[in-house]
Formats: sequence, C-alpha cells, structure tokens
Amino acid sequence: MLTVITEDGSTRGGSLIDEIVREGSRRMLAAALGAEVDAYITELADQRDENGRRLVVRNGHHQPRSVTTSAGTFEVKAPRVNDKRIDEATGERKRFSSAILPPWARKSPKISEVLPLLYLHGLSSGDFVPALEQFLGSSAGPSPATVTRLTTQWQADHKAFGERDLSATDYVYVWADGIHLRIRLEEAKAAVLVVMGVRADGTKELIAMADGYRESAESWASLLRDAARRGMRAPVLAVGDGALGFWNALNDVFPTTRHQRCWVHKTANVLDSLPKSAQSAAKKAIQDIYNAEDKENAAVAVKASAKQYGAKFHKTVKKIVDDEAELLAFYDFPAEHWIHLRTTNPIESTFATVRLRTKVTKGADSRAAALAMVFKLVESAQARWRAVNAPHLVALVRAGARFERGHLVERPENLAA
Repeated sequence: MLTVITEDGSTRGGSLIDEIVREGSRRMLAAALGAEVDAYITELADQRDENGRRLVVRNGHHQPRSVTTSAGTFEVKAPRVNDKRIDEATGERKRFSSAILPPWARKSPKISEVLPLLYLHGLSSGDFVPALEQFLGSSAGPSPATVTRLTTQWQADHKAFGERDLSATDYVYVWADGIHLRIRLEEAKAAVLVVMGVRADGTKELIAMADGYRESAESWASLLRDAARRGMRAPVLAVGDGALGFWNALNDVFPTTRHQRCWVHKTANVLDSLPKSAQSAAKKAIQDIYNAEDKENAAVAVKASAKQYGAKFHKTVKKIVDDEAELLAFYDFPAEHWIHLRTTNPIESTFATVRLRTKVTKGADSRAAALAMVFKLVESAQARWRAVNAPHLVALVRAGARFERGHLVERPENLAA
C-alpha cells in the first residue's frame, strides 16, 4: 500500500516513524500469536480420534479486533484452534486460550498505567481521548464515561486494599516515607504516606497508603494503628528518613521495632549544610561509612569524619554522630540485605514517575480519586518489584537469628536451646 509522505516526514495518520512502529508491532504480534498456536498444536499432535485424525488443529482466524498498545492501536486477527478433546472432569470441550492475547483483551496493561498518570497530571475525564490520541495514534482511547467508571472502580479497589486483613502476612522489614506529589489533594501541604514491606519469603509488598498533613506524628500513628488493628505484626526493622513524625508514631505503635535512618536523605541533609567547596569530599566520607566492610569499620569512619570536619562544621558533624546508632543499624542484619536496608529507595524509585511533576487541582471527590490513582500506579509497579537478595535469610531474621559482620552466627534453634 502506498503512503503519502509530507515534507516534514509525516503522513495523514501522523508521524511516519509512528506508523512504522505500529505496523512492525502489528506484524510481530501476529507472528507471536501464530507461533503460540503452532506450539500448542505441535505439543498435542499425538492426540487423535479412533479414525487417526488429529483432535487439535488450526481452524482459520477469529474475527478481527482492535487492540490498543503502547505502540498504538491496530487490528489483529488471532488464529483459531479447533480442539475436539473432552475434559474428563467437566465433560466439556477443551479450549485453547492465548496467553499473549486473551479473548477479553482489548488493550495492553500499560494503558492502565497511563490513565492514572494522566489523571494525576490534572486531566479531566473529557481530556483523555485527545490526550491519548497523540500517544496511541488514534482516537480509540477510553471515553469519558469509561474513565469515570474506571475511577470509581479504582476507588473501590483502594478502599478494599485499606481494609484487608494483615494477620496472615508477616512483614519483617518495612520502608516508610511521605511523598509530596501535590496531586488533587485539598491541602497543599498534604503528603501521601507510604509503607512498603518485605514478607518472610523475601518479596516486597505495599502495606499501607494514605494521605497525611505534613507527615505529622498523628497522621503516621493513625496509619500504623490501623495496620496493627488489622493484624500487622511489629516489623523487626523500619527504614525511614529523618522526619520525627514517623519515628514517634512507630515508637508508640510498634515500640520493639528497630530504627534505620535512610542514608540518601541523611546525605542530602548533610551536604545542604556545607559550602559547595566541601561537599565533594564530605560525600566521599559519608560513602566510606555506609559502604564499610562491617559495623566496626563504619564506626571508625564516623570518628574519622568527625575529626576531619568537627572543628569547622560542628553542627553538620552532629547530624551523623547523634544518629550514629540508627544510621548503622543495618549492619546487624545479613550482608546480602544491606543494600536494601540503608535507604528508602524502594519507595523513592516507585514514585519517580509522578513525584513533583503534577499540579494541584481541585474538584468534587478529587482527593479519593487521586489517592486511588496513586494506588493503581503503585499496584502496577509492584508486579515488577524483585525480591531482596538472599530471600531465605528473611525468615531467620524474624526468628531472631544473630548476624555478625553480616554473617549468620546463631541459628534460631540455638536461641531456643
């Protein structure tokens, strides 16, 4: 088919490169669907009836349907399979179902991540079609009515998430942070309070999320008390920044939990209090502390930095010396976990796509909708979170095993003895 290209390299349907990407994606998807069906039929080639005919064969294609992906919207004709086998348990015909393109699928999961992000940027439901037209290469995006229904459903999902029972899950480590997104919240100084955790099997999970004013102790205490009411056990270690609100609330609700201050936040706080001429060397001195071989060498590095900077920058040195115990707490845990425990990076990286990029917009029910959108973004990201290193050691930490220099020296059974 001939395509008319204008002087600027665009076509009637938009950019030529976008059309190439969409056509390439359409062909790749068609090829993948064909290969998936061929593999299914080949695997069952020995399944035959009493006349020796195959029970599983190709049977043309399904009716074409439009599929929306991050590469655009295009028409797909999925291969059809005639499977004559009978399921002995149900007595019904078996059916082939594509894992790549299920029968109900009309859009890629990525689109579900784009919608909350656009909402948080301040778009109203009526703006989605023109906004997505540029992204998708067509006007096949969701209608305002569809967006409204999705928003309502996501609010219900967020509400159910906030009311779920936590007694069956054991969170050994937790990260906590207040994220200032400035997103459709009534109070300009409101923050989204986030708690993520590591389960006993080493996997990461969002535990709780709510809005709070100025990351106050009252806001954090309300969130933590609610989690405790729903059955959450006291974690062994909590990681957070220097905001006193969280630590005061943690001491009130989970007094046995140990504290670990985030080194990223502490580094930024220390460097901000120094002249630029001293920041490079100071940053290296800080890295020598949290990258030390063990806790003893880290303590030596703290003393060295205090000696080096104490005379000229006494107040700056106190920022580390006064919090030394909480800054070095991670050294008492498995060495494989140190990289995970010394910062709140799991939360920071999750919110990187929306943090500080959105504007304050107000509207009816916007607070609940905005929090639901943030929840859906985190929920989507959660599927890509990887477990902590050496996940088998997490259960030992919960059991009370002792670690020295990052290595296991006392197993739980020894403790019981």
